[in-house]
Amino acid sequence: MLYKRSSALFKNAKNVIPGGVNSPVRAFKAVGGTPIFAKSAKGAYVYDEDDNRYIDYINSWGPMLLGHAYEPVVKAVIEKAKNGTSFGMPTEIETKIAELAVSMVPNVDKIRFVNSGTEACMSAVRLARGFAGKEKIIKFAGCYHGHSDSFLIQAGSGAVTFGSPNSPGVTQGTAKDTLLARYNDIDSVKALIEANKDEIACIIVEPVAGNMGCIPPKDNFLQKLRTLCDAHNILLVFDEVMTGFRLAKGGVQELYGVDADIICFGKVIGGGLPVGAFAARNEIMNHLAPLGRVYQAGTLSGNPLAMAAGLAMLTAIKNDKDLIQRLADKTEYLHKGFARALDTYNITHTINREGSMISIHFSEEEVVDFETAAKGDNPTFKSFFHGMLNEGIYIAPSAYESWFITDALTYTDLDETIRAVEKVAQTL
Repeated sequence: MLYKRSSALFKNAKNVIPGGVNSPVRAFKAVGGTPIFAKSAKGAYVYDEDDNRYIDYINSWGPMLLGHAYEPVVKAVIEKAKNGTSFGMPTEIETKIAELAVSMVPNVDKIRFVNSGTEACMSAVRLARGFAGKEKIIKFAGCYHGHSDSFLIQAGSGAVTFGSPNSPGVTQGTAKDTLLARYNDIDSVKALIEANKDEIACIIVEPVAGNMGCIPPKDNFLQKLRTLCDAHNILLVFDEVMTGFRLAKGGVQELYGVDADIICFGKVIGGGLPVGAFAARNEIMNHLAPLGRVYQAGTLSGNPLAMAAGLAMLTAIKNDKDLIQRLADKTEYLHKGFARALDTYNITHTINREGSMISIHFSEEEVVDFETAAKGDNPTFKSFFHGMLNEGIYIAPSAYESWFITDALTYTDLDETIRAVEKVAQTL
């Protein structure tokens, strides 16, 4: 494929935007080469500035559950924009989407809308600290909760040590209150709780991880977290920015039958517009301003365009009783096709899948956490990525990201994708 216009646009962008991109993963640093500049998208396809067409498995990193330019969402945004794009005042549609979201998600009474997943997770942790009257949090290596200071922490010398910042600008004072555990390793969580008795406000986790590839919880990991939190008066926070309304209509809480205390949303809840949210039962949410003393605000939170998009998206999801199963069936079809193709050419790999999320790891070891994800063969992934790109298949430009399946994909698209894997596998 030719990428002349994308290359020229990237060169220009680097003059005025740091690295030429507004989110680092888009820069292709992990895979090499020049990022593709999108021009338009429809259904399962995205088109670049050189008019190349790709079958899209990023789907704006998850929200395009029903496909790009989904007509009810587009129509809702256009109609709402005619009446004004933002007011800084309450609007009826905020209550409508809140009522719908609360009706779909287990174990919540109230929801607060924000503008991004980062905002949702940052606010949820502040609320947890304010409610619990404690300062420390536990997060998991490889789980990404946005770029708030509290989350940009890497491991210290062991499971019971304080974290240290892995980004300049994050202070040691902030880092000392973030403790790092290993995903799917309940003993690492127990060790942190034991070493920090009565100091931990919350545990925040991607209940199905999506930022080290797709990694489902194993051996009742989520249930064991719930039991630990109950035993030690710790709030359990589910970051469902990726999984909410995607893996089940009520998210991972519904899928696994585990209640969290606070749930964070993004992606699907905004129908592709910048929206995040966090929700909990009344006794927690009533600590939030203006009812309580935990402050959180946002001038554009609940803006009518985002609310219109989100309402149209959630309505479509709620009303389609077969949607989640269709998505899971398509993902399983891909899984079997990928495995068959890679096995045929003796390519060492493991595939993880949960619902409509899937990832290929070029590793013979089962991938259950960040440490095992990091053992994957990155040079092979780079070759795979560019091979797929040349075949017109757009996947995440990082070995540590999940693929997201959209209902707009047809089985013809899936077969084309599997054929691309077969062709690329011959070159690996």
